[in-house]
Amino acid sequence: MPVTVAVDAMGGDHGPSVTVIAAARFVKAHADAEVILVGREADLAAPLARVPQRWRAQLRLHAASEVVDMDEPPADALRRKKDSSMRVAINLVRDGTAHACVSAGNTGALMAIARFVLKTLPGIDRPAIASQLPTRTGQTTVLDKARAKFNNLLAAQKKLTHYNATYKPPATSAASSSPPTT
Repeated sequence: MPVTVAVDAMGGDHGPSVTVIAAARFVKAHADAEVILVGREADLAAPLARVPQRWRAQLRLHAASEVVDMDEPPADALRRKKDSSMRVAINLVRDGTAHACVSAGNTGALMAIARFVLKTLPGIDRPAIASQLPTRTGQTTVLDKARAKFNNLLAAQKKLTHYNATYKPPATSAASSSPPTT
C-alpha cells in the first residue's frame, strides 16, 4: 500500500540540510512512498537541488511560512504559529492528505499541536512517543508512556486494530505509485 508522509522539513537542529536528504533516502528505499516536505520553500530549494532527479518525483513541497524553534514553549507554538511547518504537516494528516507526520523538531510543541489538531482516541489521555532503537538483530520499538494504564492501552490496541481493518488511505498522486528509476 502506498504511504504518504508529511515531514516538518524545518525541524531539528539542522533543519532542511538534514531533513530533505533523509526524505530522499527514505523514498529511495521505499518506491511506493511519497514525502511531502513542509517548510519555507526558499530554505528547501538548495537541499532539494542536491537530491538526484530520479527520486524527486516522490518528493513534493508544501509551503509553510513559520518555524517552531527548539526552545520555544509548546503553548506559544500552539497559539501563535498556525502556519508553522510543524502545524501544517500535522494538518495534512488531519485532512487526509498524508498518512503520518514526522518531525525532528521541538517535541513538546509537536505533542501539544498534535493533541490539539488530531485529538486522542477515547480512553487515551495524552499522546505517547515511540522510538526505534537498533539492536543486534534489527530494531526494537520503545514506547514512552510511563503513566499509561494497561487497560487503556488494551482498549487503544483494539480500536486501532478495528481502525486498521476499516482504513481507506487518502488518494495519492501518480508519482507515488511509480517507482523511481535507477
